[in-house]
Amino acid sequence: MGVGLLGTGHYVPSNVVTNKDLEKIVDTSDEWIRTRTGIEERRIVDDGADTSDMAFYAAQEALDKANIRAEDLDMILVATVTPDMPFPSVACLLQERLGARKVAAMDISAACSGFMYGVITAKQFIETNAYQNVLVVGVEKLSKITDWTDRNTCVLFGDGAGATVVGPVSEGKGILSFELGSDGSGEKDLYQDKESGYLAMNGREVFKFAVRQMPESSVNVVEKAGYNNEDVDYLIPHQANIRIMEAARERLGIAEDKMATSVKRYGNTSSASIPIALSEGVNSGKIKNNDLLVLVGFGGGLTWGAIALRWGH
Repeated sequence: MGVGLLGTGHYVPSNVVTNKDLEKIVDTSDEWIRTRTGIEERRIVDDGADTSDMAFYAAQEALDKANIRAEDLDMILVATVTPDMPFPSVACLLQERLGARKVAAMDISAACSGFMYGVITAKQFIETNAYQNVLVVGVEKLSKITDWTDRNTCVLFGDGAGATVVGPVSEGKGILSFELGSDGSGEKDLYQDKESGYLAMNGREVFKFAVRQMPESSVNVVEKAGYNNEDVDYLIPHQANIRIMEAARERLGIAEDKMATSVKRYGNTSSASIPIALSEGVNSGKIKNNDLLVLVGFGGGLTWGAIALRWGH
């Protein structure tokens, strides 16, 4: 038996904030944002909703698609850097709201790489036969730590959630290889400022790191899985910046239509970006049974993660 993804789901708020909207509050332009990031709009959650609300909606869809009841879950992992509160965890709030049994539940903090860390953590529990069905959610309410007067960061981020149920799949399917890593010396390049509470970033340094690490990790997991770059059917990179994403795609040598590109509609949703793009790919039919997928991301820490998997049960 292998370990794979049994079902996916996602949620994005209905409130759309376009580049034109941001032109009214900071010194920027639609053209500047689009040409440098690929972002055209992002979703911002209403004030009354919080991180756990978005996680719940995405989790419900993932459970439905996996044909798994909440009471059949053995563990809940939520990747987020914007929890409702420092504690209890979003995972605990989600356990109660879903009506799951009193199973293990915890949050994972690895910034934009968080979903990858969550999926691979789930994989270990399933492979050791400790658990069978693990819900993994990537969710962020980045709007609450965004400085809307800082034109360098406020144009980049959005809110949203993506989820999957990780469980046993048939031999040859599921997660074939993975890579996780971190470099704490880069903590100064992407972080939450202690005084202001806002997200801060050295864009130039993060870009340099990402255009090196994302392509490298993508190639590494393909090789670890025993395949060649041309075998990849679909690439799902962290939706941070179209130029960084293109660097990974070009390194793998795959066609443009084989890469998920939701960044223009949602911006950077941190740990939610990969599972949102994955869920949309499944729902649209772009991801098909037996496809070889590469999921790859990077985030504050600095952290990174990549997974090669064969889609299907």
